[in-house]
Amino acid sequence: MRRAIYPGSFDPVTNGHLDVIDRARKLFDEVVVAIAVNDQKQPLFSLEERVAFLTKTLGNLDGVQVAPLEGLLVDFAVQQKATAVIRGLRAISDFEFEFQMALMNRKLEPTVETIFLMPKEEYTYLSSRIVKEIARLGGDIAKFVPPHVVEAFRRKEKR
Repeated sequence: MRRAIYPGSFDPVTNGHLDVIDRARKLFDEVVVAIAVNDQKQPLFSLEERVAFLTKTLGNLDGVQVAPLEGLLVDFAVQQKATAVIRGLRAISDFEFEFQMALMNRKLEPTVETIFLMPKEEYTYLSSRIVKEIARLGGDIAKFVPPHVVEAFRRKEKR
């Protein structure tokens, strides 16, 4: 059984994230989408909301699980019996940080490899940060995120 972890904050999940998940499913028997708790970020959506978004979006997709992630990624990977970590690369600017993290993870846990996947070209500009900014300024985000995420943004606006 080949299992991979696809970690991220997913605040919110975007169509680019979903594209990377789909690509990872073609390479692995199981993909665990790990929603990270990052004390250095102030997420717009709670961990519970982000888990619910991904669970609803992915439904009962074969070979995909959603789980919260606290602590070190490599420890989580070992606990999940995963052999790889999937990271999405949109642009060269992502590479330096991701490369550094991959090398550190390899140093911490040599049995876990990092695999970089590129999303479809139409998603290379897309990030959760940009989606939040568009929504904050009143723009239409329906082309960038699943429909229930659009609704969640609308509910937040009304508060």
